[in-house]
Amino acid sequence: MSSSGRRSKILLLFSFSLFLVFIFHGAGAGAYQNYTVGDSLGWFDKLKSPDVNYRKWAAGKNFSLGDFLIFNTDKNHSVVQTYNATTYRRCDYNDADADDTTEWSAGDPTFDASPVTVPVPLLRVGRTFFFSGDYDGEQCLHGQHFAINVTRGQGLPPSLAASPESPSPTSNDRSADMPDDTVVPSNLNSPPDGNVKETSEAADGLFAAAATAAAWLAGVGIVLG
Repeated sequence: MSSSGRRSKILLLFSFSLFLVFIFHGAGAGAYQNYTVGDSLGWFDKLKSPDVNYRKWAAGKNFSLGDFLIFNTDKNHSVVQTYNATTYRRCDYNDADADDTTEWSAGDPTFDASPVTVPVPLLRVGRTFFFSGDYDGEQCLHGQHFAINVTRGQGLPPSLAASPESPSPTSNDRSADMPDDTVVPSNLNSPPDGNVKETSEAADGLFAAAATAAAWLAGVGIVLG
């Protein structure tokens, strides 16, 4: 496996570990959101799933620090997160800087249709872009991309605070907008659906289970490295 593949796999394990801890430990607050990208249609390009419309999916949602985007996809589609408008416009992250672009999904493209779930935390305020980088950007060009605006909200929860908040990009380049691009307006008076709701009585026990799972996943990441 290439070093890029190992790095992506470890990032995915790390993200999933954080996601488990966040879900069970922070559930009592009920303030942070988990958004399933594309809802039941998942994260695919229009050649595979003609009905996907990520602009429509994102419209009206309010994304804040500490929220998670959940990408339900397969090993033939990737999840690239970037803060760089040029990288997004090109649908190509090969020359992107490591500090502004991350491939969260693991491994090289494969026709394996096995389902994959990729949780991605929102850690920066400002404009954030997502696309699939597989097949030289072909999937991105066929509708598998979107952009959102992330607000500060109440800031990062303790489980994510180890990753420092970074300033939003200063570029005002709007030429990055693509047909399915979406910038979600900030409207804190209308919280979106998808609130994480667990009883506070169950949170402590679930957190212990999540911490155990996170430790196991971290061990797997070390072995894979």
